[in-house]
Amino acid sequence: MSLKIVKQSLPKMDGMSLMTGKAVYTDDMAPKDALVVKVLRSPHAHAKILAINKSRAEKVPGVVCILTHEDVIRKPFTRAGQSYPELSPHDKFLLDSTVRHVGDDVAIIAAENQQAAEKALKLIKVTYEALPLVLDMEKAEEMPPIHPEPEILAKVNFGFEPQRNIAGVVQFELGETDSVLADCEVVVRHTYQTQRQAQAMMETQRSFTYLDHYGRLVVVSSTQIPFHVRRILANALDMPASKIRVIKPRIGGGFGSKQTVHSEFYPALITMKTGRPAKIVYSRKEVFCGTTSRHGMTFEIALGATKAGMVKVIDMNGIWDTGAYGEHASTTLGSAGKKVLTLYNRVEACRFRGKAVYTNHVPGGALRGYGVTQGIFALESAMNELAHQLEMDPVSLREKNMIRQGETTPLYNMVTKGAGKEPMLMNSCMLETCVERGKELIDWEAKYPGRKIDHHRVRGVGMAISQQGSGLPNIDMAAASLKLNDDGFFSLTLGATDIGTGSDTILTQIAAEALGVSMDRIILYTADTDITPYDSGAYASSTTYTTGNAILDAAEKMVKEIIKTAALYFETVEENIDFDGEKIICRHSSESISLELFSQKITYQTIHQQLSVTGSFVPKKAAPPFMAGFAEVEVDLETGQVRVEDFVGVVDCGTPINPMLAKVQAEGGIVQGIGLALYEEAEYTEKGKLVQDTLMQYKIPGRGEIGNLRVELVEGFDDTGPYGAKSIGEVVVNTVAPAVTDAIYNACGVRIRELPATSEKVFKQIKKQME
Repeated sequence: MSLKIVKQSLPKMDGMSLMTGKAVYTDDMAPKDALVVKVLRSPHAHAKILAINKSRAEKVPGVVCILTHEDVIRKPFTRAGQSYPELSPHDKFLLDSTVRHVGDDVAIIAAENQQAAEKALKLIKVTYEALPLVLDMEKAEEMPPIHPEPEILAKVNFGFEPQRNIAGVVQFELGETDSVLADCEVVVRHTYQTQRQAQAMMETQRSFTYLDHYGRLVVVSSTQIPFHVRRILANALDMPASKIRVIKPRIGGGFGSKQTVHSEFYPALITMKTGRPAKIVYSRKEVFCGTTSRHGMTFEIALGATKAGMVKVIDMNGIWDTGAYGEHASTTLGSAGKKVLTLYNRVEACRFRGKAVYTNHVPGGALRGYGVTQGIFALESAMNELAHQLEMDPVSLREKNMIRQGETTPLYNMVTKGAGKEPMLMNSCMLETCVERGKELIDWEAKYPGRKIDHHRVRGVGMAISQQGSGLPNIDMAAASLKLNDDGFFSLTLGATDIGTGSDTILTQIAAEALGVSMDRIILYTADTDITPYDSGAYASSTTYTTGNAILDAAEKMVKEIIKTAALYFETVEENIDFDGEKIICRHSSESISLELFSQKITYQTIHQQLSVTGSFVPKKAAPPFMAGFAEVEVDLETGQVRVEDFVGVVDCGTPINPMLAKVQAEGGIVQGIGLALYEEAEYTEKGKLVQDTLMQYKIPGRGEIGNLRVELVEGFDDTGPYGAKSIGEVVVNTVAPAVTDAIYNACGVRIRELPATSEKVFKQIKKQME
């Protein structure tokens, strides 16, 4: 396939405006007279509100409106941005008489300025009655229910039992797990834990609202999911979706945090109450205590194998801390099994059992990797421990057992919605190449397992593999509209949201390639629920794959419309017409006309027709990207400090539409994985308060803590993807933690099964070894 624009490392279309500070974000667009909205948040992890005295606060000059649970509709909904019917329980109210975590919303204040709003916050007096705390997910089922309210419900029931503090259950099994496990020559059983992790995007949640001249509610928000925001707001506010318009401007990062609706409710309520524009901008502390994080997880895992290293059975049993609300609980939990166990297709049996439970912690939610990260840490850590028990090279163990090109497993059909009985062959799987190339780049043969640098520094290497998804088959969809304008350029409208990844550039490259035009002939407009076609949103690694395919469908239709209209123009049949992106040729008469002149003529002079088309796409099968990650770490035996000296990530994302942007995505994901592996902790006090609730306490890795990062994209092609492309956004975070923790073990003999592998944990185990 001869490609001119796709596979080119073109700079981001908005790169210069971002670098020069000209890019416009949500707060930059807010009306100058917008009311400033603040939220009073609970200091208690679980309490009943007995009384709210707002009289003094209402007297503050500039205060316009204060709302409590007594002033708003009581209707359960979910904030999780998912296609309808949502798979998360409807267990949240706009405001409630019960607070369920420190940071839960109590009251909404609107004032003419920030000073008045903040002063009013301090003058509201709330009387609370403490309720029993549920802070240990292992004991949650034995505790009084966090959600006894009778109105809550699950549209799709995944074992929803709020009376037992169970938000959801996911179970599936292939083969006879127990009997196969009993017959295995070698069995490894261990428990692994991953912590809650913050998304830590640069731009916090923020929204503003106003009423248009028809009285409709307009919501401008930094969101990954504008169409889901519209539906969720309509449900929560009990108003028709047709009365709401959602616009997404430039976003300063999301990483899943903005796949949940948070800031949009508060200014919307104020605008509907007062008729005035209103805006809210979250502080960093509010992001930590008032939004979501990655779900904390504990997995018990058993691997059964032969002495020769053939894995025969995998058994995973997990518990998920969903916090105070069940947003994304069952779906992240399901991903931890469905997109993990399919890596090893030679097993005779596998089983996944998972349970998401309510606690009085900040809610869990979406974060890059979406459950797969937690599942991969458990499975790949266990694979590394199996390799050591067998005295086998971890690379060789993977090569014996991992899925390869042209292969499949019945598990793909079992866990993919609408899959049918036809085997899902992984015809684009380049995992074998990823492993071979990663091994070569890290110099595995020379460095494995580790070596001594000097009297107190040692190094080790470790590795892991992973897969993810490319959209959600038969669930999420995207649409794209193309319009030929009167000067020969195209308007491309998309519901897709660029969250800083460069997807606007990538999608424009796909459109330009498909139409045969240069990128400057494509004018892109995105994410406005009144104007752009539907798109599920920027999640599930779907944008390039799902929206890209919708653009191909639209472009194909547009070319057909151009040829059809040109046949009318030249008074011939369509078979005589050729279009090369620049001009239209009539083979029969050898006449030609430029696209620019043609569009002018059919608009103003002859046919008088606007050419406009819409294409749609929904994935029909799994098209997973794959990655092999190799880490080299250095451990200081005197302090326990761990530094990643080198990390090699080799990724199969099919055809990289823009290799430079793909590599940047991979590098960013690897750094987030290093944060999960070594630094980022979310600890709670005995009263349920988050300790690390600002970036002063919550440690994310800086450039000084990161050694060499190397990313290589293998040459792959998936025939279901746009120009052979698959996703890359999430798979890149998953291999880091298991590779790093095994590298630590290979360096100094310390095995960390509970993340993060902080210097303190490593040093304590080193000291214990020396006793």
